[in-house]
Order: sequence, then C-alpha cells, then structure tokens
Amino acid sequence: MKIGILSDTHDRLPLIKQAVERFNAEGVDLVLHAGDFVSPFTAIPLAKLDGKFVGVFGNNDGDRIYLTRRFEAVGPIHLGYHTFEIDGVRGVLMHEPKSIDALVASGHYDLVVYGHTHQIDIREGPCVVVNPGEACGYLSGRATVVVLDTATMKLELIDLRI
Repeated sequence: MKIGILSDTHDRLPLIKQAVERFNAEGVDLVLHAGDFVSPFTAIPLAKLDGKFVGVFGNNDGDRIYLTRRFEAVGPIHLGYHTFEIDGVRGVLMHEPKSIDALVASGHYDLVVYGHTHQIDIREGPCVVVNPGEACGYLSGRATVVVLDTATMKLELIDLRI
C-alpha cells in the first residue's frame, strides 16, 4: 500500500493540484495532510484524489467549521492529532512536532508524521518519522511531498514544480 504525505499547503492551489496528480499517478491509497490547509477552497483540488484522505488541523487553519464542511466529501480533518493503523502500520499524524522523540521511543508507532516547520525531516528506523516539508514552497522555495510504501517502509521525496 502507498501513502502520500503532504503538509503546509497554505492555499497554493497549483501545487496542491500537482501533488494530487502525482499521488494519483503513483497509485497512492491514502493521503495524510499534516495541517495548514488555510482556506476551505483547498478541498477542490484534493477532492480529485483517487485514494482516501485524512488530515489534521494546523495553527493557520482559521475557519475550522467551514474547512470541515468543505472536506466532508474529501475526508476527515481531525483536531490535535490522529492515530491510525493501515496495512499493519501504526501511525500518528499531527501538525506541530510535539514529543516526537518520546513517540518514537514509546514503541507504539511505526510512523510519525508532522508538519509546521516547513522543513524536510525524514528519519528511517523501526519508527519512521516524516515531515514532508512544505507543499506550498513559500518559505524554502522548494515544494515537496512524500510517498511511503508500507510494504518496505521506504520513502520517496518528491519535488513539485514551482
């Protein structure tokens, strides 16, 4: 199974569209969004995903009620953090990098996904840690997403065209 991972899209619709196209081309089964959608209209390109969608709110997601409503057809957006199990992989999805080392050391998770920093952080090991960087490319000048293969726990960092 393949998981697409993105974060910090910050309304940049052309790059969200590219991410969706790439995830669909890769045959991604589930997309995890680690927060900071910003505006409800980001649901429009994300609705074209072939796979399922799960997100968490970020610190810049102001209109959470309307975001929730717009994403009803796409998939849920959770407050705080979201734990899940898919294809035998136990994971936690969050926006801010709270207690990452403790979560890794706990042994409860195989995958920890976060965003917020706009910086790529990929750590392999018994517990894989992923911050895909920023899909918007605003701060770093680089727009990135990640695809994870749950069978091998191998990650591919993908650069989007700015």
